Amino acid sequence: MTASVLLAGCDTDQVSLATNAKANQPVPPKLIAAMAEKDMDLQSPILVRLFKQEAELEVWKQTRSGQFALLKTYPICRWSGDLGPKVREGDRQAPEGFYSINPSQMNPQSAYYLSFNTGYPNAFDKALGRTGSQLMVHGDCSSRGCYAMTDEQIAEIYSLGRESFFGGQKAFQLQAYPFKMTPVNMAKHRNNPNMPFWKMIKEGYDHFEVTRQEPKVDFCEKKYVFDAAKPADAKRDPVFDASAKCPAYVVPEEIASAVREKQQQDETAVARLVAKGTPVARMNTGIDGGMNKVFAAKIPEGSTGLSEGAEGTTLQMLAMAKAPGTIPGHVNPPKPNLDAVASAPAPQEEPVVAVPATSTRVASAQPAEKSQDKSGEKSGGFFSNLGRKMGLGTADTTATTTPPQATASVAPAAATPTPTTAASRLKAAVTRFVPGHDKPKDAAKDAPKPAVAAAKPAEPAKPDTRLAQTRPALKPSLSDGAAESGQMAGAAPVVSSNSFDSRFGAMK
Repeated sequence: MTASVLLAGCDTDQVSLATNAKANQPVPPKLIAAMAEKDMDLQSPILVRLFKQEAELEVWKQTRSGQFALLKTYPICRWSGDLGPKVREGDRQAPEGFYSINPSQMNPQSAYYLSFNTGYPNAFDKALGRTGSQLMVHGDCSSRGCYAMTDEQIAEIYSLGRESFFGGQKAFQLQAYPFKMTPVNMAKHRNNPNMPFWKMIKEGYDHFEVTRQEPKVDFCEKKYVFDAAKPADAKRDPVFDASAKCPAYVVPEEIASAVREKQQQDETAVARLVAKGTPVARMNTGIDGGMNKVFAAKIPEGSTGLSEGAEGTTLQMLAMAKAPGTIPGHVNPPKPNLDAVASAPAPQEEPVVAVPATSTRVASAQPAEKSQDKSGEKSGGFFSNLGRKMGLGTADTTATTTPPQATASVAPAAATPTPTTAASRLKAAVTRFVPGHDKPKDAAKDAPKPAVAAAKPAEPAKPDTRLAQTRPALKPSLSDGAAESGQMAGAAPVVSSNSFDSRFGAMK
């Protein structure tokens, strides 16, 4: 009897699992050797963590001791939105929180080479009325609310997930964070309105840090609950409902005490950093998402956006390094949304104050929506138009879309002068991202004009029902060597006769 497995697609509800070469690429030999060194089995369970600010994806794998250890860290080519959770359909936010990935969410026929669905919205998101769909981790380095890797990277990550399913793992956990939940980062972002939500998911981060086990995740009273177990006198396990009152439950003492100790140490460290005058991180100035410095270094006028730049290393120094995969020509690095800068209030000095310690089990705060005009388009100005003409994108600009034409007129100047005006902030943004803009006119006449790469008109997004054969059949392995300047070389790997379709179908 023939068995089939239905998998979720990027733009379709379900598509059949194809027995194609992309989905069945073997795990690279070097990665298998790394597993052996770390006492891991090829088909042992995995766990994935994502960090926006660092623009990194970590793959953890269970060792023979039963604990998880870090197998490999992949730089993220592109993520979109801001630091903070996804709230509504179309907000371009990449989600944050805890999600579960089962075989039905693996998409071998993705229009973005390969992908898997994050599972957003989960029960917590739904309890808060959050909306959105088809939020993926995929290839093609193109993002409109997803986490985008190169094709070579997603092929490797996909193969690790596939093998864990073959080994019996029913679903692997995906943990998505704004940044690594360290005292330094918590101190820098202490005044961010998303901090209550971040403290809540940090508890799950801490559970994993102290146990190196996948935390059990439940939801009640519109909040996350980690590693909940039934009380000693209970006859059955507690039943959780994200919108209902929490049932009676306990957290095993060995876990609870270790987490309390870590949280106390972290809170002490945060208070110490604040007392030393650690500056508050700048709020989003309209930049859409981020990109790992490894990729930004290889793109003309590339920027890491909201991701961290290279500490002690300039992007120019990284330009000669090998890229972890092929960077497509249509990639669109993070750029400032000049309209958002124009409408933003004048920056004010952030008070350096310590945030009082609060329980990590709190409801999340939803970020305020960005204002729009009656037509649904964001207002623009002179520098906004100038930025668009020179190739600067808006918050709605993605790797697969072109910036819209600006039609708004220049707003009249305010009667009362302010220390920092919208125009001055726009001018500063243009000066930063347009080389030579701040030079005197005479000097600009004599100096050669900077070359502005003409953006190739992007094709409209294609539905994810496209057959796998319409894209390059295979991408060479990352672990077995990457080409210079972002280009990958190497022959297509041999496809094992024990394919994803036949093995998983037999297991089912």
